[in-house]
Amino acid sequence: MKNPFHVMIIPTLGCPGRCKYCWSSDEKSPRMTLDTIDEIVRWLKPLRDQRVTFTFHGGEPLLAGAEFYRTALRKISEELAHLTPEFAIQTNLWLMTDELAEIFAEYHVPIGSSIDGPKELTNYQRGNEYFERCLAGYKIAADHGLLVRFICTFTNSSVKQKEEIVNFFKEQGWVMKLHPALPSLKGENPNAWTLSPEEYGELLVYLLDEAVEHPGEIEIMNINDLCRCVFTRAGSVCTYADCMGTTFAIGPDGEIYPCYRFIGMPEWVMGHVRDAPRIESLMESHAGKRMLAFKEFVDTACKDCAHISYCRGGCPYNAIAPTGGSLEGVDPHCTAYKRIFDEITGRLNAEMNAPPAAMRVSRVKRKQQPSVTALIKKIIDE
Repeated sequence: MKNPFHVMIIPTLGCPGRCKYCWSSDEKSPRMTLDTIDEIVRWLKPLRDQRVTFTFHGGEPLLAGAEFYRTALRKISEELAHLTPEFAIQTNLWLMTDELAEIFAEYHVPIGSSIDGPKELTNYQRGNEYFERCLAGYKIAADHGLLVRFICTFTNSSVKQKEEIVNFFKEQGWVMKLHPALPSLKGENPNAWTLSPEEYGELLVYLLDEAVEHPGEIEIMNINDLCRCVFTRAGSVCTYADCMGTTFAIGPDGEIYPCYRFIGMPEWVMGHVRDAPRIESLMESHAGKRMLAFKEFVDTACKDCAHISYCRGGCPYNAIAPTGGSLEGVDPHCTAYKRIFDEITGRLNAEMNAPPAAMRVSRVKRKQQPSVTALIKKIIDE
């Protein structure tokens, strides 16, 4: 279970990559100073009874440089020790160095990066030499004992190669985390790469089959999270969680937003860390009220849905991006979420109600037959 309070720190929206479907890069973006880190510390110091995860995101957060992280991680660790801070970073790894890797290893910072599949496919979607440069940084990180996991973005193009992509992750022995390509409030052609809800739903069912049938060959974080949602009846990760008032993003200049996806949009500024605003006052801002309006909308629009307690209407950003910022519905991937939640629930119920012989452990192989029940047990045990 991830910590319930999450602060995303965005040192810059700048990025040396030119991924075709990316909406979070801005060449003109400023870079965060260490003065802003001091202000973040002062802002959060009054918190009590919280465990906080700090995720460095971007743009490309490694542009901030080694000295930034050496100082920022030390200050947060020491001055906010009462919050038991944990760290993470999302980076394309191009700028990874031995010095940076040593700093991240000291503070046990897990790394998220992005590989969309085999080299040709990744470079087609993310730009020439992306794959090679990312793997060069991965080797440095791995040599220093850092945990690196890759997000695989499925687009309306790459989803047609899902078998090849899954086999690639199996061959590499990597845990897979997937993102569907999403529309943006920033892009001029926001749907050029977008994965449709119907395609996404079918992809999730395919990946559920892979996770169930090949438990020793591939681990798919999203499938684990979805199964955990159904089993615990509560959302525990981004998209399937009530994030209002517990997740905030700090832009390069210290402005506070509901999430990193809103960074750079003035109408979504909730406050500034230099003012050390109370959490309550952030939620009373115009942007905060717009987020709470989504929560209220879900309570009504989804009240008859069997999955409301652990889906919560999906992501509020996804809900407003297709309409230019106005709230007219829930996350458009609702179709996909219902598809996979129904699939997991249906299989789990069928397995639990099956005759004992159908769930019996083979005395010869000493191995449980592939099932959602077996996958959930594995998730719980770990």
